[in-house]
Amino acid sequence: MVLTHWSPAARGHLAMLTFSALVAGSFSFGSMIANKIDPVALMTARFMIAGSLIGAAAALTRGFRRSYFAAPWRYLVLAVLFALYFVLMFEGLKTAPPVSSAAVFTLTPIMSALFGWAFMRQKTTPRMALALAVGAVGALWVIFRADLSAALAFDVGRGEAVYFVGCVFHAAYTPLLKKLNRGEPALFFNFAVIVAMILLLCAYGWGDIAATDWAGLTTKDWSIVFYLAIFASAFTFVLIRFSSQHLPAAKVMAYTYLTPSWVIGWEIILGNGVPRGLILVGVAMTIVALWMLLKDES
Repeated sequence: MVLTHWSPAARGHLAMLTFSALVAGSFSFGSMIANKIDPVALMTARFMIAGSLIGAAAALTRGFRRSYFAAPWRYLVLAVLFALYFVLMFEGLKTAPPVSSAAVFTLTPIMSALFGWAFMRQKTTPRMALALAVGAVGALWVIFRADLSAALAFDVGRGEAVYFVGCVFHAAYTPLLKKLNRGEPALFFNFAVIVAMILLLCAYGWGDIAATDWAGLTTKDWSIVFYLAIFASAFTFVLIRFSSQHLPAAKVMAYTYLTPSWVIGWEIILGNGVPRGLILVGVAMTIVALWMLLKDES
């Protein structure tokens, strides 16, 4: 294969390109099903499928050692943050356009940098800070739909506001994931978080899960659920795990800024049209932020 002649770094970049495209698909496809299934029920089904795949992979590699179960509260803390992020994401997608939601997602790196400093005193280079600022401005331009008066009045849509709260939890999750890991294999660690998250979702929303008309879901609905579970969850975990071994963290994080562009591509493929020109200016700024972070040598 041609890829065997690529350097590990080049394959890492290809993995992150694929990762960002698959994650972007969750916004476009998720918006198609967000109003048909309760978010808690949807996330429970999604992560039961993804957890089964990741759990099987963990069992086939390094297995489940007793030492991995030390301090199980760690998995619970991370599960709370992860569950809140995904539930609020799909609650937001009920009303927020996919491109706007993807723009909200690009605010996660700058919030992660703040949490990284708060939790672990991680420092950000001046170039990285500038890139994060450029990406944030571009994201806000898209979120406010290129309407300066709406931006000045801070007129944010309900869906975008709900999802932003979810992204705050996601931003806290990223540095805590590193801080709370005690050397457990990545596959097991993520499997444990997913199991804890499923238990939390079932405990909180069992009534909504039981009330969902699972038999009434169409083949298209189930296809979206399996896409979210396999491609936007289990497979993306493998991709980001691979890329993080061959690329600096800043470069892995940079691909977050490509999400709105991929969402526009998905929306075109799905026949939902192209955002108006001024909104594309904000999307272009997120691509500039991507380039700046990729050029950062730290």
